[in-house]
Order: sequence, then C-alpha cells, then structure tokens
Amino acid sequence: MSFTSALTIKRLRTILKFGATVFGLSAVFLLVDPKTFLELLNLESTDSLQWSMRMIAITLIALTGNMLSVARFGSETSVVFSARVMVVSAAALGALTLLIPAEYGWFTIAYAAVGFLFSLAYLTTFLRK
Repeated sequence: MSFTSALTIKRLRTILKFGATVFGLSAVFLLVDPKTFLELLNLESTDSLQWSMRMIAITLIALTGNMLSVARFGSETSVVFSARVMVVSAAALGALTLLIPAEYGWFTIAYAAVGFLFSLAYLTTFLRK
C-alpha cells in the first residue's frame, strides 16, 4: 500500500528532472569556467580552488544522471527516497552558500535561493494533500 499519491509521485518526478537540469547546468559551468563561478561568489580564484570546482562538477554530473534516472525510471519508493534526500541536501546547499567566507553578492544570494526553493518545492509536494 502506498502512502504517497500518484499525483505526488508525478510532481516529485518533475521536480527531480528540473533539479537535475539545474545541477547539470551548474556542472557544465563549473567544469568549463570555474574561475568565473568563484569570482561570482566573491571568492579568491586559485588554481587549486579551480581544480576543486572541476572535481565538484564531476560529482554534480553523477548526481544529475542519478536524479534523471530516478525521475524517469525509478519506482515510487526510490522517487520518494531521493526526494527526501533532496529536501535536506538542497536546504543544506542554501545554508552552506550563506556561510560563504566572502562578501555576499547577487550570485551568492541567488545560488542560496535556488537551494532553498528546491528544498521547499520537495517539502510542499510532500505536505500537499
């Protein structure tokens, strides 16, 4: 017996697909131009930090693939599990972005907002009756 409606599962799949797209675009940005990404966050751009951003990009590519796979082909149980993980992870991304050791700029605020909005999207979908 499922405690999550078919409509809720459909909505969660849609959010997972959209989130995968956003993570995928972030990954491409980090891989291709980590210097600009760091500058937009008002962080110093060193070679080692740019390398770290590229490493993060590779993990984001893996996450993108997993999110798309779950959204398109996953069972209801795997969709719900992934969405629950993303409630916490997206909120943590927003919070961690706001703990940045640099002066806030428009990009920092926008990046944090994206994390919080995704967390909220998942959460409200779960709470919706």
